[in-house]
Amino acid sequence: MTETPETTATTETTAATEIADLVASLGREADRDRPDETTPDVGIVMGSDSDLDTMYGAYEALFDLGFAEVTDVDDPPENRFTFESYVVSAHRTPGLMYTYAETARERGLDVIIAGAGGKSADLPNMVASIAYPIPTIGVPVQEKSVDSVIGMPTGAPIVAVDAGKSFNAGLSAIQMLAREHDELEDRLIDYHEDLTADVARVSRDLHDRGVEAFREDE
Repeated sequence: MTETPETTATTETTAATEIADLVASLGREADRDRPDETTPDVGIVMGSDSDLDTMYGAYEALFDLGFAEVTDVDDPPENRFTFESYVVSAHRTPGLMYTYAETARERGLDVIIAGAGGKSADLPNMVASIAYPIPTIGVPVQEKSVDSVIGMPTGAPIVAVDAGKSFNAGLSAIQMLAREHDELEDRLIDYHEDLTADVARVSRDLHDRGVEAFREDE
């Protein structure tokens, strides 16, 4: 279908309305008085849904250690520890980005994981600045995004992982929360012990079977 000025205007109006609705919903969440146990502990934001494959490691880390995703604030999961996720663009939807970060504390978030790609990967930095003092973990989605993500000035801190290492970002978020929650600390210890056991098993298997037999099954 050929776009006309009328259809273009309608599309722009619809997009503006959807953004305004999101901004308003974040404001309503911030104004609600809810127990900490019912609000998300971790917020995950990314500049585009095309970043989701790279950011999925953060979700895997959270799922592996017993977190659940909040998709309906009026019907949160039974899990004690939860997370939320949004697509928020620093360049295309700056108002939404600002509201998300500005309301993070009032909405119950304790840590934010923010991922962005390209040479101008500004989302993690901007979120870190606006949401301060809530800690923000930056995930450069691409190698060329690293300098932008870690380039915060003194006094405006951001924690960052290497390009694409979103799983580590998820673990880091849990480590931050574990300082106040013994249950999460125990889960992290169990996770690390499982990794150690896996290395020991592989080491024994390689030694006992020999390199050729071991490689055949890899």
